[in-house]
Amino acid sequence: MLADLPTSAEAVTEETFGPVLTVQPFDSEAEAIALANGTAYGLASGIQTSDLAKAHRVAAKLQAGITWINGWALLDPSVPFGGVKASGWGREGGPEAMESYQRAHSIVFNLEQGSGA
Repeated sequence: MLADLPTSAEAVTEETFGPVLTVQPFDSEAEAIALANGTAYGLASGIQTSDLAKAHRVAAKLQAGITWINGWALLDPSVPFGGVKASGWGREGGPEAMESYQRAHSIVFNLEQGSGA
């Protein structure tokens, strides 16, 4: 756990993998959301609270591929997982994962004789 770091510290602004938690104080819900979203990355986020209405409200505003409430790294193969912003590419798990292996390609035919090149 890393506490009392400036918001510009590398551990706060970069995507740090491993068992690392940065702790930043905040005075309001809006400030907490701004701090969480104030990074170029968005792989995962977590909320610890006993107020489930607040948890849902805040989670909906977080720019992250997944948000865990009162837990961490709980994964199920049927739940899509992947980052947003500069974190990751596409989704793993769930039907959304298949979309990363697909490419839409529209082909339009003009069936009127005498038209076209």
